[in-house]
Amino acid sequence: MNNTAAPVDRLAGLLERFRLRAHLFHQGPLCGVTHFDAKPGRGFLHVLRAGEMVLTHQPRTRGVARRLAVREPTLLFYPRPLAHDFHNAPAEGCDFVCASLDWEGGEQHPLARALPALVVVPLARVPMLGQTLELLFAETRQLLCGQRLVADRLFEVLVLQLLRWLLDHPAECGLPAGLLTGLAHPKLARALVALHDAPAQAWNLDAMARVAGMSRSAFAACFREQVGEPPAEYLMRWRIALFQQLLRAGQPVKTASLAVGYSPNALTRAFTAEVGMPPRAWLASLGSEG
Repeated sequence: MNNTAAPVDRLAGLLERFRLRAHLFHQGPLCGVTHFDAKPGRGFLHVLRAGEMVLTHQPRTRGVARRLAVREPTLLFYPRPLAHDFHNAPAEGCDFVCASLDWEGGEQHPLARALPALVVVPLARVPMLGQTLELLFAETRQLLCGQRLVADRLFEVLVLQLLRWLLDHPAECGLPAGLLTGLAHPKLARALVALHDAPAQAWNLDAMARVAGMSRSAFAACFREQVGEPPAEYLMRWRIALFQQLLRAGQPVKTASLAVGYSPNALTRAFTAEVGMPPRAWLASLGSEG
């Protein structure tokens, strides 16, 4: 087995197929109580630059404290919709930059699903964010041409850099078993990236294990432990997610099915079992939601 293989890019394939858009909506102090609503497909990234505050959550969410005190410059990352409130002392205030996050595919975006409901990281623990934050703060100090566009892109860079850090520090962040913990595993990452890059390939357990450089049985056991589901089930969900993206982009069912490695009939059966309705009915439901 090859132990000197070149490293793989664990995030490019995911973010190229399922894009993320950030939108700056606040810079400066916040005083009193500020409420942030939960909206479908919407996340948030807040950067506390100075001051202290208390963060509260109304609905009970597994793994998220009802009340959290933040006393140092900190990044607060909400990958999925979760209503929250900032409580700031009116006399002191806190200095923030805040962006909303729109994941392509909404809450079904593979990374949005894999992340904890809230990631709280003191900035001092992630030195790789330093230069990006300096640029972001410089852009938000004064009104400049194209300021919002630059700030939006810098927030997207922040998310990417934070994801890199999470992959390198999965235990520190309490990542649940799933895609990110799989990508954090050096051998499983090779197989996952291969599945992401070539979903239509005729994958079986032997082929996946070969890419990972593991025996068939060791790969199957490790994959289930780290990712939380068997390899074949993960591949099926990945293919269906890609298929949904292709349908949103206007591709016919037959073309999209073949692009992800299924015949139209096999795809319809798998899709209906996973989503609860056939592909065309699901696509029609998107129009009714709009």
